Amino acid sequence: MPNTVLVGAQWGDEGKGKVIDVLTSQADLIVRYQGGSNAGHTVIADGRKYVLHLIPSGILHTDKQCVIGNGVVLDPFDLIREIEGLREQGFDPLGRLYISDRAHMVMNWHRALDAADEARRSQERKIGTTGRGIGPAYGAKIGRSGLRAGDMLSPSFLEMVEAGVAEANTVLAGWGAPLLDGRETRVRYEEAVRTLTPYIADTVTLVNEADRAGKSILLEGAQGTMLDIDFGTYPFVTSSSHGWRSLHGFRYLAAPYRPGGRRDQMLHDPRGGRTVPHRTDRRNRRAAAAEGRRIRCDHRTSAAVRLV
Repeated sequence: MPNTVLVGAQWGDEGKGKVIDVLTSQADLIVRYQGGSNAGHTVIADGRKYVLHLIPSGILHTDKQCVIGNGVVLDPFDLIREIEGLREQGFDPLGRLYISDRAHMVMNWHRALDAADEARRSQERKIGTTGRGIGPAYGAKIGRSGLRAGDMLSPSFLEMVEAGVAEANTVLAGWGAPLLDGRETRVRYEEAVRTLTPYIADTVTLVNEADRAGKSILLEGAQGTMLDIDFGTYPFVTSSSHGWRSLHGFRYLAAPYRPGGRRDQMLHDPRGGRTVPHRTDRRNRRAAAAEGRRIRCDHRTSAAVRLV
């Protein structure tokens, strides 16, 4: 299989998780490259349901390597819960899951700022965020004040955490929001460092070496194109770009599903020469992983498949 990018063609919840699970069998390396735990994929395999917000769905294939790339903002505690959940279900990610040392982290003060900012907005100005701190984390990244996964390897990381809490508390106090406990936060992140350090790696080198070796790379997109910060229904979008427009040498697959509509559709390549029959059972339902909603996946829109 050529290097492939899978993205949602609409606002997310298109059923990308099941497509990723199928394509993973043909890939060597599966990479989550943007978004945070405000997104996720639901995969049902052998009668068991797996909900993953940060870890690529390919982790369910024990012979595959998975990467959380530098474009992701990861909440360390959300990630730890996913790792523990996988272990309880018989999957040990250690040695197969790699976290980019350049990936920015969603810190607990980002969640606090996210919730406080949304609460202080008037009803007509509310964004409707998931409250998971994604926007403030990307804001800190662009503002060059964020903490990256690689910072957990630094002896001064916990001092950075305390400084981040103090800075955030200044803003929270101005908004009349509850303040964070710096000492308690330090203790929590000390535990996170012990758990996540073995997974941190230079994934830029890892991915490029895999590509040079002729291995197949599958890039797992989160959410959907209409939530793109640049090309989506702004301002009602997520805080990241899908980024696939700048990738070359990849095959692009757009997952077309949307709630309601017809249940049978031929997925059409607009450049000609190929149609792919696809069908969902009328009772095929899945949960939106990030919000726990129940939706039905159908195919009212055709999928664009572009080979580059």
